[in-house]
Amino acid sequence: MHQARSERGVSLIDMMVMLSVMAIVGSMATMQMVTVRRALVGDGAMRLVMAQLNTAREMAITQRRNMEIQFVGNNWLQIVRNEVPSGATVVGNVALEGNAHYSLVAGVPDTPDGFGNSSPISFGSALTIRFGPTGALIDNNGAPINGTVFLSVANLPESFRAVTVLGAVGRVLGYRWNGAAWKRV
Repeated sequence: MHQARSERGVSLIDMMVMLSVMAIVGSMATMQMVTVRRALVGDGAMRLVMAQLNTAREMAITQRRNMEIQFVGNNWLQIVRNEVPSGATVVGNVALEGNAHYSLVAGVPDTPDGFGNSSPISFGSALTIRFGPTGALIDNNGAPINGTVFLSVANLPESFRAVTVLGAVGRVLGYRWNGAAWKRV
């Protein structure tokens, strides 16, 4: 007694076709994962800078002290509390991960906030920036300043990000470059 063909199971040809379709779909997914990982590195760097700036602002308000922001090298950020009557204490020190660094990408315009893109860390002519006890981002003279920090991974345009700070209120915003325009995160 022979079983009907529909009851015998899957043939070798059916199995080979199924495996080749799975291999094609798997390779397409792998290629997409590389692009997504590059974008995630940019997002991680942006969120780290935003978190440090927000932390410095909150500490300035709660401790009623100036919190100085120092961009060290091309991938470090340091928060320094200015002590009264004098002195300073480092309260935060972080490095950008995943080969991210402060940089500009040629041909990319300024963010919609328009605070400038003359350098990767652009806070006008201010040499020192700090959050004051009111939460405002101020310069050495106590005047509110606006600025932008541009971040990317070398040669990866999909990782290009920007963090802006509105000085008068200390608002910190993140932007992602999508290849044609800045999109607020």
